[in-house]
Amino acid sequence: QVQLVESGGGLVQAGGSLRLSCAASGRTFSNNAMGWFRQAPGKEREFVAAIRGSYTYHADSVKGRFTISRDNAKNTVYLQMNSLKPEDTAIYYCAAATKTTSIFFTRTYDYWGQGTQVTVSS
Repeated sequence: QVQLVESGGGLVQAGGSLRLSCAASGRTFSNNAMGWFRQAPGKEREFVAAIRGSYTYHADSVKGRFTISRDNAKNTVYLQMNSLKPEDTAIYYCAAATKTTSIFFTRTYDYWGQGTQVTVSS
């Protein structure tokens, strides 16, 4: 059984930092793209960042502030979030892909975590 479990969310003041973790179990994802998406109330799910091999991708809204990385030995992907803004408030979801379609599309990802809440106060 494949599981993705996010952790590290919480409440932080604007300008602060958080690091999200996503621990995968049930299979190894070192050869797969893994990504982070977020969804705020009343809004569509939004691409945040992804990592595929040695390549990383970040949405324009978070570029320069967020950094995705992974530790293949731990089968874990991370999202370091710095200079947080109130508009970053959302539920953040980790996802793992088994397909090679665009990493920006949710359909590329077959496995999803339960989400972790990030709230940024002004």
